[in-house]
Amino acid sequence: MPSEIEVDVVVIGGGPAGMAAAVAASKEGAHTVIIERERRLGGILNQCIHAGFGLKLYSEDLTGPEYAARLVEDVQAEGVKTFLNSMVLDLNERRELIVATDGGIVKIKASSVVLAMGCRERTRGMVGIVGTRPAGVYTAGVAQNFINVRNLMVGKKIVVLGSGDIGLIMARRLTLEGAKVVCVAEKMPYCCGLRRNVVQCLDDFGIPLLLGHTVTEIRGGRRVEGVVLSRVDERFNPVAGSEREVECDTLLLSVGLIPENELSRKAGVALDELTGGPVVNELFETSVSGVFACGNVLHVHDVADRASLEAYEAGRNAARWAKDQAQDADRIPVYCGESVQYVLPQRIDASKDSTLMFRAIRPGKKTSIIVLDGKRLIKEKCLDYVNPAEMETFHVSRKELEGAKSIELSIEYG
Repeated sequence: MPSEIEVDVVVIGGGPAGMAAAVAASKEGAHTVIIERERRLGGILNQCIHAGFGLKLYSEDLTGPEYAARLVEDVQAEGVKTFLNSMVLDLNERRELIVATDGGIVKIKASSVVLAMGCRERTRGMVGIVGTRPAGVYTAGVAQNFINVRNLMVGKKIVVLGSGDIGLIMARRLTLEGAKVVCVAEKMPYCCGLRRNVVQCLDDFGIPLLLGHTVTEIRGGRRVEGVVLSRVDERFNPVAGSEREVECDTLLLSVGLIPENELSRKAGVALDELTGGPVVNELFETSVSGVFACGNVLHVHDVADRASLEAYEAGRNAARWAKDQAQDADRIPVYCGESVQYVLPQRIDASKDSTLMFRAIRPGKKTSIIVLDGKRLIKEKCLDYVNPAEMETFHVSRKELEGAKSIELSIEYG
């Protein structure tokens, strides 16, 4: 029989969100544990040796490992118990977990659970690139791990497909290691990464960014010998006659991230088709009472600091729920309107102030953010610029929400 323990809060995942959630829950007086599948805390931060972390949380410019170390110190200072090299095998709606640990199988009964499992990369199979299957095709995150953690070089002449932030950062990293990055190809008519990364990772190193292009074929035998680049039309279909072969020995894929929600599904948590993560209310509580979600398992964030700050809220609320077993309040639905990729939370308590998080569907200057209750205007705000790569926030007061039955957030481009 597996050993059994009971705790107030279980946090699944020991990355920037999981550690922050555990610290916040512990500060609220909850007996808290973290379950992490790797042998140390930190998650993806441990392989992100570039700077840019901690600006919001610690007001310092830190590397990923430095940022992780700060959070680990916070976890240790709070006395949070950690199960490292441990895997959650099962989670049900009663908040019971079956965990495989170094010491055997453990059953944990939790008053509340925080989901913070992060996300995974989309692969070649998910984007449907035809051609042979030679060595030399990597996701950007795998290449980052090889170079930064294992000290292994992935190639000498590289094409990067996708302009997400990790792809841009790896284009710079590979250049600094002596490789030739031929180009970064992006099927969208705009870059999908942060503007600072375009400047610091591509412009500063003279790496071309080919917008409206994609890889339509991989060529090579034992090793990649080249790829075929094609322009795409407004429906992202390759334009006939635009093909050109580019010689390279490596293809790096930076084609999107997917929230890790297999455990969420096991627990019966409702998922949002737009974010790929759980549907949550303003407390970051999912459709299953006492189960909360934060970080990249909820929605893919632009910077790790935002994931940690969000997780502090989720951890605090999970601890309070474990103590009070609060009943669900009357909540109104939140909908995506025109030109919005997604909006969170999907349900809010209209008797309280709320902060909505959203992403635009395309870049634009002089935009208007509009929140409606049916046809009634609740609030409008102008932004100088919106970018799909950056998450935006919109604050709505309880006075503005008074009487609302539902709300819809839209973007109007100037």
